[in-house]
Amino acid sequence: MNDPSLRVSDADRERAVAVLRQHLLAGRLTLDEFSERVEAALQARVGADLARVQEDLPAVAAEATPSSRKPARFTTALLGHVTRRGRLRLRKRTVAAVALGDLDFDLREATIDLPETAVTALVAFGNTDIYVPEGVNVVVGGFGIFGHRNEWGRDNDRPDAPTVHVRAFSLFGTVDVWRVPHDVQGDYGDIVHQLEKRQRELPG
Repeated sequence: MNDPSLRVSDADRERAVAVLRQHLLAGRLTLDEFSERVEAALQARVGADLARVQEDLPAVAAEATPSSRKPARFTTALLGHVTRRGRLRLRKRTVAAVALGDLDFDLREATIDLPETAVTALVAFGNTDIYVPEGVNVVVGGFGIFGHRNEWGRDNDRPDAPTVHVRAFSLFGTVDVWRVPHDVQGDYGDIVHQLEKRQRELPG
């Protein structure tokens, strides 16, 4: 759009989201950054609003080149508490295994190579908390024996967003998936407290 003061159409917004998705798959945006910019793009009213969500990104090549960083394929927590976060690179699948321990697996700053990725959580006598930014599609499946599996936060099904498949298998263990809004800050205890409070305030 040449004139940044003109109002944008739904088609303009969808094109901007498609460009952001290409940057995500090229490793230029994390899941959280992508989700936040998509939200801004969908709320854009004029061309200048759409330009702002792409202003620090280069023109997209015909085909994105995947990152050369080593992907995160396996994470373990054994007899202790482990936190895995940061700019993790996710490819088709990754495995998180917990035995007699606790794992905070934070995917908000992760990058992905494909539109869909899978996280398999294997938990025995332990706990796993998986954090994803709100606005990313999350599909949770699996089963537990003498444990529980919970999902927290709003499930926004967006066809333009990447999908994280969480497959949780537990024995005397718990798996919690937290969809974290951009305005929720603090350590993991604060995040859990705020999301539990918001969940209680949702209409029954």
